[in-house]
Amino acid sequence: MTGLLEVRDLKAHFGPVRAVDGVSFTVDEGEVLALVGESGCGKSTTGRCILRLIEPSAGELRFQGQDMLRLSGRQLRQLRRHAQIVFQDPFSSLDPRMTAGQAIGEPLYVHHLCNRREIGARVAELLEMVGLTEADARRYPHEFSGGQRQRIAIARALATRPKLVVADEPVAALDVSVQAQIVNLMQDLRASTGVAYLFISHNLALVSHIADRVAVMYLGKIVEIGPHAALFRQPGHPYTQALLSSIPIPDPSQRAQRVLLTGDVPDARHIPNGCRFNPRCPDAFDRCRVQEPPLLACDAGHQAACWLVQDGPSAGAPPDLGA
Repeated sequence: MTGLLEVRDLKAHFGPVRAVDGVSFTVDEGEVLALVGESGCGKSTTGRCILRLIEPSAGELRFQGQDMLRLSGRQLRQLRRHAQIVFQDPFSSLDPRMTAGQAIGEPLYVHHLCNRREIGARVAELLEMVGLTEADARRYPHEFSGGQRQRIAIARALATRPKLVVADEPVAALDVSVQAQIVNLMQDLRASTGVAYLFISHNLALVSHIADRVAVMYLGKIVEIGPHAALFRQPGHPYTQALLSSIPIPDPSQRAQRVLLTGDVPDARHIPNGCRFNPRCPDAFDRCRVQEPPLLACDAGHQAACWLVQDGPSAGAPPDLGA
């Protein structure tokens, strides 16, 4: 694998809990890879492990060819200049005692990117970039709306001109209309700066507007990954099919064909044998219950961890599952 970011067999275990259990993917320069799945599937833990906010239990992390797990102290701080994060709740991630200007200017000071006289001008530039004004630099987080606070968080993440931003549910806490504004802003900033995003979300409808590729996680593993158009058009994994069927259709004349899953997500302390989705899968057969499938090719650049992709209709798969 090659790319701006390379993740290979990443694991994060907390005692018996296998929160992340062998995740591999790449993110290229300027690309948006969306990491999606239900709450508790391990996607946020994956993002934090990549930046070493949580230390991985095992695996490899390479950023611009550099082994991230071998870095410490000053080297790790230098790397973090190029890999930043936007958290889900901007009110929690912004220091209430710091003005917006101080919050945005802090990484510039920490990484010695500007002297004290230049920081003000750069902060004003960043505020304008995210649709705020120079006067907003003197205001505190509680004086802004939720959408404005997230704009400040994005400006802070972009202050060091990073190559990669991990966006961890960056719009989940916002109203729908504000979500669209933030996603459009992130797209504009990507076009103007060339930044790559690992966009973590559970909202597939939102992901369809921003992602180049999509990786679907279930119970600590990626079960499908591929170009967003191919994955949305012909999902290869039954779990992805169920997620896509849950997207609301705005046209009342069209009736969605929902894929209803039975049961709850299994406990991450007790991963099922075989395919970890098999207890909830409507298409599971004997092999699924004893042998865990690897990621199998659906078509160019599109893979799904499902035996139906390999075995096709003869194993009981619907004919439109891909292969």
